[in-house]
Amino acid sequence: MPEEQIVTNREDGWRLDKFLSEKAPQWVSRTAIQRHIKDGGVLVNGEKKKASYRVKSGDIVTYTFPEKVEPGTVEPENIPLNIIYEDHDIIVVNKPPDMIVHPVHNKTSGTLVNALLNYCNDLQGIGGIMRPGIVHRLDKETSGVIVVAKNDRAHNSLVQQFKARTTEKYYLAIARGKTPLQGEINFSLARHPVNRLKMTVSATGKESHTLFKTITYFGNIASLVLAKPKTGRTHQIRVHFKEIGHPLLGDKLYGRHKDDIILGAERHMLHALQISIHHPRTGEKMTFVARVPEDMLKVIRNLFELRRKQL
Repeated sequence: MPEEQIVTNREDGWRLDKFLSEKAPQWVSRTAIQRHIKDGGVLVNGEKKKASYRVKSGDIVTYTFPEKVEPGTVEPENIPLNIIYEDHDIIVVNKPPDMIVHPVHNKTSGTLVNALLNYCNDLQGIGGIMRPGIVHRLDKETSGVIVVAKNDRAHNSLVQQFKARTTEKYYLAIARGKTPLQGEINFSLARHPVNRLKMTVSATGKESHTLFKTITYFGNIASLVLAKPKTGRTHQIRVHFKEIGHPLLGDKLYGRHKDDIILGAERHMLHALQISIHHPRTGEKMTFVARVPEDMLKVIRNLFELRRKQL
């Protein structure tokens, strides 16, 4: 079915391809959008336009993007899992860094789901083919605790808990510079209009809210921070700390620095440390803690050593 978007005052004067980049699904590249415009798959007020056309407030843009093609099945793979807790309803895992949670169109193996399908015989079909049992996610480079449902009852309960924001999550982060002792960050976030891999602060974005407390300082170089997101937006903690002038060490997307590699930060320094949920069967409040991975501990040790030398 064709989709329609009406150009607002905010978008007045934008290039047509830029306008569609903000509206299209994340997996549709700007190059694909430009090709689609050239092929006549996009109309402005019923007429074909070039990608460079400057849209005007009130223009009606009609488009139909091809459906995203996903494989019909996800294969189980014998990948070791660091299991924190397991019963008949849920399994809680400490996800390692550099592992994708679920398959995407260009990555269908080596994910947490592939590993879970090999470990659990009855996950298939819970929550969909590509995301069986998955009720929340972590970025590829983010390590830490993730809760997976093992049946439909658990899946429905956990989905509602995350939707109602009754779960509690704490993240350990290493931020550049000297952060405030504690604080509250409120920035609405939306997909970046050009780089679809990024999120950006936007007045028309979705509400996002993070609380944080600084655990320790490493001089003026970095801070070890405990962050509590009250909402669950994509890249929320990473963008929030970048916006207050303290991007996470090793974050290639939001402000990597040459000194990050010297300190050992080869990925963004963010770890999902703790999560609290209500058990989907008993209603009991349960809290799970994930051990900090060695690569992050190495960076912390390097920072302590650097601080000691500066004293």
